[in-house]
Amino acid sequence: MAILTKSPWYQQILREGEAPGERRGIISGIEMALENKFGNEGLQLMSQISQITDLEKLKVIQRGIKTVNLLEELQRLINSAK
Repeated sequence: MAILTKSPWYQQILREGEAPGERRGIISGIEMALENKFGNEGLQLMSQISQITDLEKLKVIQRGIKTVNLLEELQRLINSAK
C-alpha cells in the first residue's frame, strides 16, 4: 500500500478528487458570505458564480466579497472572472 500511495498516478487521482470538493467548499463559503453581507439580493448572483469552475477565480470572488460595498462592484468582479 505504501508503494501505491507514492505512485504518480495515485497522486494524480487524489488531486483530481480533491478539486471538486474544494470547489464545493468555496462555493458554499461564497454563498454564506453573500447572504450575510447582501441578503437574498446577494444570493441571486449564485447562479452566475456556480458556473465558474476555475478555483482561483472563485477564490478571487470569495475574497472580493469582503472588500466590495455594492453588489454592482461584485458583479463586475464576477464578470471579469468568467
